[in-house]
Amino acid sequence: MSTVHENHHAEAPVHAVVFDVGRVLVEWDMRLLFAKLIPEPERLDWFCATVVTEEWHFEHDAGRDLAELVAERKAAYPGNDALIDAYATRFLETIPGNVAGSHEIVRELAARDVPLFAITNFASPFWREYRATEPLFDLFGDIVVSGDEKLVKPDRRIFDLAARRFGHEPGAMLFIDDNAANIASARELGWQVHHFLGSEGLRADLTARGLVKA
Repeated sequence: MSTVHENHHAEAPVHAVVFDVGRVLVEWDMRLLFAKLIPEPERLDWFCATVVTEEWHFEHDAGRDLAELVAERKAAYPGNDALIDAYATRFLETIPGNVAGSHEIVRELAARDVPLFAITNFASPFWREYRATEPLFDLFGDIVVSGDEKLVKPDRRIFDLAARRFGHEPGAMLFIDDNAANIASARELGWQVHHFLGSEGLRADLTARGLVKA
């Protein structure tokens, strides 16, 4: 039954394309920053698995105050103050570059006047810092940022908010994300979805939908 449901959605015309940002449009790896600061491999492994973890960073994406998070972490892991401060002040060093092929796809969609939007789990201050460096986002009509809304994917409320803001029905939008939980949440809410595993697969899907040329 669900297969029929999904096929039905796949055949519906797409009126807007909605991108995730991290690991779909831009590479992201916090370890890159700390590898510059911690020469010992074992300590680097420990620090990234215990102190500044993606799970802890997710709290910042969800809207928790940066200063509060940093103070709390310093208290929990004394002796690591300078490294924890680096998380707060050197975030752009965790972004090594763009995901291969994705920016070209965005530009092709824009050139064909396909409305573009994004929903990103991104902390507010880090988003503003990164956004200022990346003109690609000038092509997007609106971007829902988790840190601003204090809602994070896969919470259905961020998808409902995005649908209201973007002005299209979920079934008329294609949502692209690398995270399976986010994809599952959007699909349950009636969005068309593409689980991103690389730009070649995305291009093939968009070509099949008539949104870009092969």
